[in-house]
Amino acid sequence: MCVESDGCEIEGCSSSDEVRTLSGSMSPGLKSNPDLHPCKPGHKFRAALLRCRSPTAAAVILSFGNILNYLDRYTVVGVLLDIQRHYEVSDSGMGLLQTVFICSFMVAAPIFGYLGDRFNRKVILSCGIFFWSIVTLLSSFISKEYYWLFVISRGLVGIGESSYSSISPTIIGDLFTNNSRTMMLSVFYLAIPLGSGLGYILGSSAKVAAGDWHWSLRVSPLLGIMAGTLILLFVPEPKRGSADQMGRIKHRTSWLCDMKALAKNRSYVFSSLASSAVSFATGAFGMWIPVYLARAQVVQKTAEPCTKEICSSTDSLIFGAITCVTGLLGVVIGAATTRLCRQKTERADPLVCAVSMLGSAIFICLIFVVAKKSIVGAYVCIFIGETLLFLNWAITADILMFVVIPTRRATAVAFQSFTSHLLGDAGSPYLIGLISDGLQQSYATSALWQFLSLGYALMLCPFIIVLGGMFFLATALFFLDDREKAEKQLSQLTRPPSSVKVTAT
Repeated sequence: MCVESDGCEIEGCSSSDEVRTLSGSMSPGLKSNPDLHPCKPGHKFRAALLRCRSPTAAAVILSFGNILNYLDRYTVVGVLLDIQRHYEVSDSGMGLLQTVFICSFMVAAPIFGYLGDRFNRKVILSCGIFFWSIVTLLSSFISKEYYWLFVISRGLVGIGESSYSSISPTIIGDLFTNNSRTMMLSVFYLAIPLGSGLGYILGSSAKVAAGDWHWSLRVSPLLGIMAGTLILLFVPEPKRGSADQMGRIKHRTSWLCDMKALAKNRSYVFSSLASSAVSFATGAFGMWIPVYLARAQVVQKTAEPCTKEICSSTDSLIFGAITCVTGLLGVVIGAATTRLCRQKTERADPLVCAVSMLGSAIFICLIFVVAKKSIVGAYVCIFIGETLLFLNWAITADILMFVVIPTRRATAVAFQSFTSHLLGDAGSPYLIGLISDGLQQSYATSALWQFLSLGYALMLCPFIIVLGGMFFLATALFFLDDREKAEKQLSQLTRPPSSVKVTAT
């Protein structure tokens, strides 16, 4: 027999069992007590829910929610040509869609990071999912005269999705540790390329099936509402730092102290700058590569320019499928390579990231060399380049977990997200579109020059990726020192308050 947190008996438990409370903590099994009363039907249902709240189930649900986060983000990109024709806007106008989304996303991230370190995280996650799901659904009914309203709706969706990206990794960080945490974070961050690729596929497929691109924005909201409900029911709220140490944290640092510590954490700063380079490239590629390949086929005379109400979705479908596969390969190879390299060097995490990014830059450069002659060759370069680029997503999150103490991880994730978006994909889609428009205006407009101008603009990405690889090498220099500092400060925080002297280190 076990006792729930309100003092009633739960049937079917032995005296040695433990029951997970609603807060996610574990209460030891207790012997029968005459003061206890039988559980009411509602209590039995609640107890059944609590038994389903395993860490693995929570990680799977959170990963599913992350898939939907990115699926919704790239559904719009999957029907970009249709949106451009419907609202009659230029390349830079289309780039503005993603830029507004990312700007609102990154501005909201620090706010949610502060809330995530101090309040119930799963409630914040669920509210964020419900919010962006409703806004996405409503945006599908905006008429062509109100493009500005469609742009604003993408900004609101960014706010909702920001809550999820800032907080959900910290829950996984508090449920697992060491190699188990690396594996679960790998699964979680696999959702980024998988969700992105599925966004292209869903957007294109829904458009073709319904004969109207607006329907591509009406599927993900239903899935989002389901994910938010699952999080409320089955994801626990673990104690912060519960997976990192045996004692409970006795002292909490202030927000100002947290920010000072993060600013002095060199591994955190350099890995955040490296993440910015990744975000710059993935944001620009995700927005423009399908359009670039479509223009390449027009130049090769294997396709006609889009003059119909519904444009061809072949390139979006293929690019989406490649993104799904390369995301899976990248995250799995990254996790396996890091685990193997940790046996050789304790600096394995940042070194694997650095090597993969430098290798990725080579193949991404080759995309623009071969695309004019061979679409198949371009797809091969995209496949290899994306696989290498996606290696570092989960590893970067694991670096943060090593060098940042549990009580400030949500803040750290949020500000890393803010920095990577501010310096990365907040501006890269619009910047690439602006450069492309500028080049087209400088010369006579033709199908060939539309293709070349976009390619020249995208050539900025490999140079940014190389810069990101340099930042990961810098991270490797300071990684061991910063990890040791985090371990020492965590041991200080678990002592009684009278014996703690916390400094922003």
